[in-house]
Amino acid sequence: MFSFLHPKPTKARPTVADVAAKVAAGQMVLIDVREIAEVRASGRAEGALVIPLSLLPLKADPRQPGVEVPQGLPVVVYCASGARSASAAQVLGRLGYGPVVNLGGLRDWAAGGGKVVPL
Repeated sequence: MFSFLHPKPTKARPTVADVAAKVAAGQMVLIDVREIAEVRASGRAEGALVIPLSLLPLKADPRQPGVEVPQGLPVVVYCASGARSASAAQVLGRLGYGPVVNLGGLRDWAAGGGKVVPL
């Protein structure tokens, strides 16, 4: 009746080390949804695709030619603080991707020991 009193259990967010290892092995997709100018200024997580949130619905739509996000793999998204990546996770979920995890911001990646590389 009052489902908000009994929230569904949430899956634990993977560690940065887990994400980095799975991305390197081709078992997971990591997407930076910040704008290109932001990525140029501060770098990106090693192994991350850079697809700004404004272009994500087009570049991740499996019905479009030249789709840039592979289907069938878990997806992890991040931005500067976690707000845009939360929106990106919703977009990807509507497009049929899953599971999709919001890692938060690039600082979370770096704080977890992830390597940051230039664009």
